[in-house]
Amino acid sequence: MRRTVRNLADGREILYFDDHPDAPGRTAVDTRDLPRNETASQIRRDPLTGEWVALAAHRQTRTYKPPAGLCPLCPSAPGRPTEVPESSYDVVVFENRFPSFSQHATGPVEPGLVPVGPGLGRCEVVCFTDRHTTSFGELPPSRVRTIVDALADRTTSLGALPGVRQVFPFENRGDEIGVTLSHPHGQVYGYPFVTPRTALMLTTAEAYLAEHGRPVMGDVLEMERSAGTRVLFESEHWTAFVPAAARWPVEVHVVPHRQVPDLPALTEEERDDFAELYLRVLGRLDGLYDRQLPYIAAWHQAPVSTGRDLAWLHLEVFSVLRTADKLKYLAGSESGMAVWINDVTPEDLAARLRAAPARYGR
Repeated sequence: MRRTVRNLADGREILYFDDHPDAPGRTAVDTRDLPRNETASQIRRDPLTGEWVALAAHRQTRTYKPPAGLCPLCPSAPGRPTEVPESSYDVVVFENRFPSFSQHATGPVEPGLVPVGPGLGRCEVVCFTDRHTTSFGELPPSRVRTIVDALADRTTSLGALPGVRQVFPFENRGDEIGVTLSHPHGQVYGYPFVTPRTALMLTTAEAYLAEHGRPVMGDVLEMERSAGTRVLFESEHWTAFVPAAARWPVEVHVVPHRQVPDLPALTEEERDDFAELYLRVLGRLDGLYDRQLPYIAAWHQAPVSTGRDLAWLHLEVFSVLRTADKLKYLAGSESGMAVWINDVTPEDLAARLRAAPARYGR
């Protein structure tokens, strides 16, 4: 892989990650006339839950479902400059033009019943390919490996920025998820706080370790591999399974056999192995209803400086599609009380995924 760093017209950073060192040089210049990138995003702490909420009103003007010919994530073409100045690329990462968190965020720090502070952090867009009409599951393993390396690179870089306490890489896919740009892409968020989900998982892991002397994910992994009823695929370094207490009608966890805190800690062999296994998972997910499954793929990593001995890196892939043409809506119990009610048993889902055709031939 080759890494090249450039800048866009408004000063934002753009990074090219090429599959091969001998790829064309990345020298194209962004010719657009753009104002300097600034943001007034703010965070406020809810006194009733202790959770931080981000306010980013400038995101109301972000690009919303443009036609394919005006996609800002496609390569630039004569007379049609985009967010990517080059005429082609393998993997590209750039600072989000409409970020929830930014290193440019300014504003007062106000203590009190509802503490307030600037939304200091960073949000990046990760384009997986320059092909507009493909999907992650159709990429070759070599490209998935480049993406993993890029996400590991961004985890390290964002984690070193002032104010960033947690780095979260993820992919949203499908209209049903709320995706507003259909080009295959993901994002990386650098949060100025530890997210509620991660904080809860670390608290649970700490209590389990104190009681049993073992990491909870290690015991979950051993249980799933021994039972086998919810396992989809196993490889030398990873296991993909439907969790026993799945919240979503389609939910798969992809877990390394070795406890590591984050993507940068994976070995070369573990990264190669993940690329092969994850494509098998995506092939079955899209084969489940014989259509591209709308999903969110969320990497759970350790925070930058806390809980790193407790966390166990894993990827959670889930979908709101409960049948081929029916969505799961978050109703009162889920949205109001965070008590999940799943219409699909994990054992049945695992059996249907194992029996599903591999849509991409894997």
